[in-house]
Formats: sequence, structure tokens, C-alpha cells
Amino acid sequence: MLRLVLAFLLTVTLGSAAMAQSTDRAATGGAQTLEDIMARQQGLSIDDSFRRSATGDPDTAAASSAQLGTLGGASDPEVWRGLRYGSADITVSSGGEVASVLIQDGGMWWLNWRQGELRQYGGWLLLGTIGLLAVFFLLRGRIKVDEPMTGRTVTRFAGIERFAHWLLAGSFIILGLTGLAVLFGRVFIAPMMGKDFNAALLSYSKIIHNNVAWAFMLALVMVFVMWVVHNIPNRTDLTWIRQAGGIIGKAHPPAKKFNAGQKLIFWSVILLGGSISLSGLSLLFPFELPLFAKTFTMLNGTGLPDMLGFGVLPEQLAPHEEMQFAQLWHAIVGFVLMAIILAHIYIGSIGMEGAFDAMGTGEVDEAWAHQHHSLWLDEVKAKSGDAKAGEATPAE
Repeated sequence: MLRLVLAFLLTVTLGSAAMAQSTDRAATGGAQTLEDIMARQQGLSIDDSFRRSATGDPDTAAASSAQLGTLGGASDPEVWRGLRYGSADITVSSGGEVASVLIQDGGMWWLNWRQGELRQYGGWLLLGTIGLLAVFFLLRGRIKVDEPMTGRTVTRFAGIERFAHWLLAGSFIILGLTGLAVLFGRVFIAPMMGKDFNAALLSYSKIIHNNVAWAFMLALVMVFVMWVVHNIPNRTDLTWIRQAGGIIGKAHPPAKKFNAGQKLIFWSVILLGGSISLSGLSLLFPFELPLFAKTFTMLNGTGLPDMLGFGVLPEQLAPHEEMQFAQLWHAIVGFVLMAIILAHIYIGSIGMEGAFDAMGTGEVDEAWAHQHHSLWLDEVKAKSGDAKAGEATPAE
């Protein structure tokens, strides 16, 4: 009974105080009220002009600035409040207007989204992709070569092509793992291995990520130059798509050096990898390569953001805000490309018999080439003048 009475009195007292404070801030000396605190806890916006303008009396401060002792008309909290809201009189020798912003708290939305939706949706995308591939393997099994092996091999990829592929693949795997460590380290690594281990891991991950990125971009250019001519869509791709590439069912449609599925992987890597590289460069050089303010300006000109319900996108962004947008875009596109590459790794390893040899040794059996790339095999034979084996050599 006593507890109920105390609870009732406390509720009445706090309720009365909230009503009084919401109408008269003099009772709190101009500080925030209980109503403000409760609104903030509920994620509601409040009128913070009472705090924004409480930065001291500049006249009193100027009059007392010549004497020693107190700060005069501005106390420490008031100075920091001025810095917090960008109203303090700051003089900088270089850097322009942006350098005068000493406290920038506009990144809380970025931090919340990074710790929330990005981790959640990105993590489930990767786990879901792995789960779907596992189910597909259990249902379909490994795609075998239907014809007996001939014992003759044909050169599928030259050494320089394999070098570019493995440089691209290896750097992307390293970038993916270090990026995931930075994003999920505090959630999974720190609780298991300790904060000190996680801190050291993330420090090295950042250094590795920033430097391996150059190898990824180099390999991306090499792959594009060497293979773009083979990845232009043509009519044979329609047949391949209609027959699902022989993955579903027993039909194996004809294809040139790259089939429709491989072309999809190629353009995904080029376009998404290029976007990741561009946003990564913006993160490395935020003052020299701002991307999103100009992009938002162009999008606003099309009216598309307003049609989709986003309103007018910001067209003036500080370098810190540019980095926030670039980091999110970098991570989102990275997650999508990682999911695509997981499917590519599956097909190139356990998913298809003989597929790994193409990038392993560069040589594939004629039977495999005839089943998956018959048009390309005919071209190789025609160039070599050997209607039987082309460039084929006896398999060891």
C-alpha cells in the first residue's frame, strides 16, 4: 500500500513539474525540461532554441576580456554550446568555412543506420545467399560433364588473363573480409576475442583495406580491357537464358567464350566494382573527390527523388557528410557484389565439374569445352586449322 501511495505521489509531482516546466523554463534556469527529455527518448524533435541561444552575453564578455579572472559574460558551458551549434566566433587560418565547424553531430543518422539496417540487411544477404546455394547444391548436385573426357585439352585462358582474374579475386576477398571485420568487429569479434584484439585487428584491417584497394582497381581495369569484347550481349545469350544455361535440366545451350551467366557476372563486377572503387577513392580523398552533392543536384533536376518520396536531396554537403554518404554507398554496393561473387565462387568450384581448371591451369578438356562453350571451341579449332582438336594437347 505504501508503495502505491509513493508511486502516486511521484507521478503527480513529476507530472506537475513537467507541466510547469513546459510552460515556464525559468523554473529550470533555462535548461531543458522533463518534457524535453521524454520527447527526446521517444525520438521526437524538440525546439532547442532555449539552448542554442544560451551562449552568454558578448557585451559583458568583451568588457571583461581585458582583466584576469573569470570569463566574464561567457562560461565554459556557454562556449561549448556555441561551438556545438556553430555560432561561436571562430577564426581559422586555412580551410575556409568548413574548418570553422569544430563540432559536427549530423552523423548520428549515419551511425545509427550503419549499426542497424546496414549490419542487419547486409549480414542476412550474405547468409541468405550461402543458404540458397547450399539448398541448390543439395537439390541439383554437381553439374557433371555428360560426354566422356577426350584426354585432349584446349587453352581456355592465357597466363595474363589468369593473373588479372586472381589479382581481382584475391584483392576482393581481402577487401571483403577486412570490410566485414570493421563493420561487425565490435559486435562479434570484441565479445569473443576481447576489445584489445579487436582494436588491433581493425587497425591493421584499415591499413590493409586502403592499400589492397589499388590492386583491386588495377585488376578491374585489366579484366575490362581484356574481356569486354567477349562480353557484349548477342542472340546466343537469349537461347542460353531460355534454357537456364543447362543448370536446370539437361540441355546445354551453345555459347561463345563467355555465356550469358558469365556476362552477367562480368558486368556486375565491372559496374559494381567500379562504383565501389569510385566511392572508395572519395573516402580516401574526401576534400578532392566529393561525389554526392553533385549527384544529388543532378537527381533533383530529374524530379525522381521527389517522385519516390525522398523530397529534395541536399545539394550542399560538408566533406564529413560526403564521407558519410560515400561510406554507406561503399558498404551497400560491396554487400551486393559479395553476394554475386559467392554464387560465382560456387559455380567455379564445387558447383560445376571442370570449371576450376579454366582459371587453375588455363587448360580445359575438349569435352567440357564442347558442353559449355561449343561455339568458342569451334572458333578455336577454326583458327588453328585443326578441325579435330584445335590447340588441344594431350592431357597428362
